[in-house]
Amino acid sequence: MDDSFQKDLPDILRRSAEANVRGLVVTGICVATSAAAQALCEGPVAAASGCHLGFTAGVHPHNAKGCGPTTLADLRRLAAHPRCVAIGECGLDYNRNYSPPDVQEVWFERQVELAKELRLPLFLHCRDAGERFAEILSRHMPLPAPAVVHCFTGSRAELDLFLGLGLYIGITGWICDDRPERGGADLAALLPYIPRDRLMIETDAPYLVPRSIKPSKARPGRNEPALLPHVLQAAADALGTTPEELGASTTAVACKVFGLSLG
Repeated sequence: MDDSFQKDLPDILRRSAEANVRGLVVTGICVATSAAAQALCEGPVAAASGCHLGFTAGVHPHNAKGCGPTTLADLRRLAAHPRCVAIGECGLDYNRNYSPPDVQEVWFERQVELAKELRLPLFLHCRDAGERFAEILSRHMPLPAPAVVHCFTGSRAELDLFLGLGLYIGITGWICDDRPERGGADLAALLPYIPRDRLMIETDAPYLVPRSIKPSKARPGRNEPALLPHVLQAAADALGTTPEELGASTTAVACKVFGLSLG
């Protein structure tokens, strides 16, 4: 869980419920943040919120260089918690290379193996590494549980590659970005090629505040789950459907992937 959520967490969860966001998946990006996500999910603030909270346990490729002899054991322990819904966020990021690519690859594959061992879903990250990402995953097919590519921003070729592996596709507020150099319109144009039963929507909070919030002075500096309806609206517009219809299908997909029961 990002530190920016610490000071007003009850309000964040209240706004989520008011926006009809009934289930939240809190992402772990290292052992420490995965443990913090677990603590949030089992704590009193979550219990009083009216939202169903789950968490992921994993190491982001940016943090792979910090992995060590106890990392897998720590993740295995966290994954045993009943609120752990997936292994991840794990994968490859050759855009920034905060961890060396060879180290990223080692720890990506180890987390794929862990997810297979535990029969848990995978919450995946891929940036500028599509072919290598798919090559590593393909060695482990078929997977025993679903796997979703979080915050997809790739090309049509990457989309086809990932769909061919049976992966689910997560779309975030990137689709709301109207700056030509950011590719929001290009992402929107790819949505019709994603089968509806493989499409999810996400916030990636606290990042990717939807730029469809106008005027810009009304746009908050931090993303949060209550802003998910803006992503839903942009995705519905791209698909020529209603937010109600798309909201129902993407909720069903998220429940299937993560084993959620939202009532």
